[in-house]
Amino acid sequence: MKALVVFYSRTGITKEVAVLISEELDCDIEEIFDVKTRKGFLGFIKSGIESVFRIMPKIKETEVDPKNYDLIIIGTPIWAGNMASPVRTYLSLNNEKLDKVAFFCTMKGDDPKKTFLEMERVSESKPLACLALEDEEIKKEMHIKRIKEFIKKIKASGNR
Repeated sequence: MKALVVFYSRTGITKEVAVLISEELDCDIEEIFDVKTRKGFLGFIKSGIESVFRIMPKIKETEVDPKNYDLIIIGTPIWAGNMASPVRTYLSLNNEKLDKVAFFCTMKGDDPKKTFLEMERVSESKPLACLALEDEEIKKEMHIKRIKEFIKKIKASGNR
């Protein structure tokens, strides 16, 4: 199965997980980039507002076409209880190109169920697997085993 990991990361935590997943699967990876900056306190506030109101900001054009892959693994931080707004934009722009998907998120103790349901709705695809990791798990390097379990579940689901 040819896979692609697509992610957005404002602070680098989600990127760390995305890189580990792509290395474990030996697959391609693409980062979603904003057109405008989200640095500092104002960037943090702006991000939360966009997420709550489901605003879809402009993102830089991606280089990789998801229709060329059998599986797209999409990663997002959770902002104010929702997926990151740049991920919402990506999913909305590419939902017709997404067949098999899996989702992962990073968070500071939020409930990921709502985020995964929203990602499913916007992508118009039911995920093969979902993984939610708390930032503290990642900082203490307690996430490796859970990533391997996530990949195992994806592989098992993809062969059905």
